[in-house]
Amino acid sequence: MKFFHLSDLHIGLKLINRDLREDQEYILAEIVKAARQEEPDAIVIAGDIYDKAVPSAEAVDVFDQFISDLAEALPHTVVMMISGNHDSASRVNCFRRLLSRQQFHMVGQPPRLEGEYIEKVVLEDQYGPVNFYLLPFVKPSMVKQITGVDEKGNNLSYDATVRRLLDREDIREGERNVLVSHQFYLPEGKKADDVERMESEIRTVGNIDQVSAAVLKPFDYAALGHIHKPMKVGDDHYRYCGTPLACSVSEAGQEKGILVVELGEKEGGVAQINIRTLPLRPLRQIRKIKGELKQVLDQSCQDYVSVLLTDKVDLDVIDMQERLRLAFPRLLEIRRETISKGDYSDVGIVERNLNPMELCCEFYKDISDREKEILQDVIHQVEGVQ
Repeated sequence: MKFFHLSDLHIGLKLINRDLREDQEYILAEIVKAARQEEPDAIVIAGDIYDKAVPSAEAVDVFDQFISDLAEALPHTVVMMISGNHDSASRVNCFRRLLSRQQFHMVGQPPRLEGEYIEKVVLEDQYGPVNFYLLPFVKPSMVKQITGVDEKGNNLSYDATVRRLLDREDIREGERNVLVSHQFYLPEGKKADDVERMESEIRTVGNIDQVSAAVLKPFDYAALGHIHKPMKVGDDHYRYCGTPLACSVSEAGQEKGILVVELGEKEGGVAQINIRTLPLRPLRQIRKIKGELKQVLDQSCQDYVSVLLTDKVDLDVIDMQERLRLAFPRLLEIRRETISKGDYSDVGIVERNLNPMELCCEFYKDISDREKEILQDVIHQVEGVQ
């Protein structure tokens, strides 16, 4: 059984107000091209289909074209996707039963009522069934009717919620099982702060959404979404594939790709698994360029660029911006290294009982007579207000 593991498409994303539609259309077309060449039995997308819960009409058009192209290229391939924390669960869930008849499983809602269970899609190969459990992004409040609350009547933690949801399932460990989930799974023995997160990820205060990766043990493979950087969760077979296209400057230079998972026979409770990455090359890279203005301008390109200027002298702001925008048509931002810093080496300044003017002169060090006059006027005005 061969399937693609993708996640976090974030269709409709804007990168510091730059419209990425052309770039997203290109990378989605590359995914279709790879699917046509590899002919996987299934394609799994582990959440965050869109960047916003209410996507724009343009974003919906991009997604529609992607799915149409997939269906045309691989009419017999099963497509499975779940909602993420950026998606509207109810919108993704729309036409769920109807679409499932077309081998297209788009699951937005987790089980919420007694008698409802995690959507399970069963595929067959020469070694028997492969059970795909499709669990969309879950908040404790969404499923408390079936997971319950704590002894004080409060919602359970994210960890306890996901555990109880999985404990309700009849997972046949003699068969091959795959979990598709969009949560923050934390490797056992690691702290949440140890996990590198990208600027484009939504994080909860105190990392209260963390779930121990121990809950994944009944599964032969976990196709995870939510973390934007490719990452293993304590085991080679529990993985975040990352975004197919960089979503923030923090992802500059990061290798993106499709995880191709091949599940072989399961013997002695262990499934044979082969995982490889198909690289995805974007239409344009995100680059960080650092240096003095002249050095930076020499690196003119069509990529998305974040510039950090290190010039120690003052620059004509208007001229600088114009020249940078001409050199980099897709300029994202211009930042400057701090030119001057306060000198705090003399910790005894206050103890010497200096007046306000003397304190300011000590702090700024070398200032001209004209600057001293302006400073003195400001001090007099402040003292007059007091």
